[in-house]
Amino acid sequence: MLAYVSRRGVLAAIALVAVPALSRAQKQKIRVAMVGDSTMASYPNPPKDRPDLHGWGQVFGAFFTHTVEILNHAASGRSTKSFVAEKRWAKVLDAKPDYVFIQFGHNDQKDKELAPDSGYRDYLIRYVEEAQKAGIKPVLVTPVARRTFDPEGKPTTSLAPFADATKKVATDKGVPVIDLHQLSFDLYGKLGDKGSADFSPAASDRTHFSKKGASAVAELVAKQL
Repeated sequence: MLAYVSRRGVLAAIALVAVPALSRAQKQKIRVAMVGDSTMASYPNPPKDRPDLHGWGQVFGAFFTHTVEILNHAASGRSTKSFVAEKRWAKVLDAKPDYVFIQFGHNDQKDKELAPDSGYRDYLIRYVEEAQKAGIKPVLVTPVARRTFDPEGKPTTSLAPFADATKKVATDKGVPVIDLHQLSFDLYGKLGDKGSADFSPAASDRTHFSKKGASAVAELVAKQL
């Protein structure tokens, strides 16, 4: 399991694995794979119009000690279906990490075949079952909310059906789920539009994150562990 302690106001992780005692040379890092879309992806070469673009999976490793290795496989524009079709999921299974964090929804909205209660759900079940078959512990993550607000300044979302479907799959399959959709939605509501403006990599981008925004979202996930 992954346990956390507070250190100078920053979360630091201590990895604890229920395995027989091993020599120091035999011990290996806990490997955590990240599977998802652009909100989780890494951007080593961000676009010129958004030089501070970061995904929350890109900075997730900052919340762990050296005993944990983050393998960020998330990719921009991918849905539950396209991630499988492009053989990206197969590479994750072949890598055999200890855990895999799975977050989709943003791009599934664009595909009629990936409705929350049908195609999207079916693919999530496939991810869970195939991960377990490969000896990998899956953790479902509901899609992070977009930073959008109504005229009265209250946060809005169109991703709730996907969040609900994710939680239902987690319940049905008996696997952990982190409700990042609700956590991020609540954070935006607390900070407001102006208070969270620096979470975005550009004024016109309400979906993706600056490094500060990505770190804030990654911390929401880390605290749930």
